[in-house]
Amino acid sequence: VQLQASGGGLVQAGGSLRLPCAASRSIVSINVMGWYRQAPGKQRELVAQISAGGTTNYADSVKDRFTVSRDTAKNTIYLQMNSLKPEDTAVYYCNAWVVSANLNYWGQGTQVTVSS
Repeated sequence: VQLQASGGGLVQAGGSLRLPCAASRSIVSINVMGWYRQAPGKQRELVAQISAGGTTNYADSVKDRFTVSRDTAKNTIYLQMNSLKPEDTAVYYCNAWVVSANLNYWGQGTQVTVSS
């Protein structure tokens, strides 16, 4: 599976961005898809996940501000980011996990910069 993340950019604190991640094939059979981020000098961390059944999981730092969703017709997941903070600045990576094959796929990352 190839993943293409986009939608990053520069935004002021309090603003919003939506990140799409398009998959090269159907995402119906992908068990979990999600978003991770990595800030300079820090480890990559989970931001949000969505399962094939629609169950979502969020990092505490983004709960009530970010929403992950998926559109199986477009083979795309989205990360809607509202009330952005400077500490949200990072490269955001899309991820897909196929449990049966124990395979993890990563997109190329998209930069999000939040100015204060």
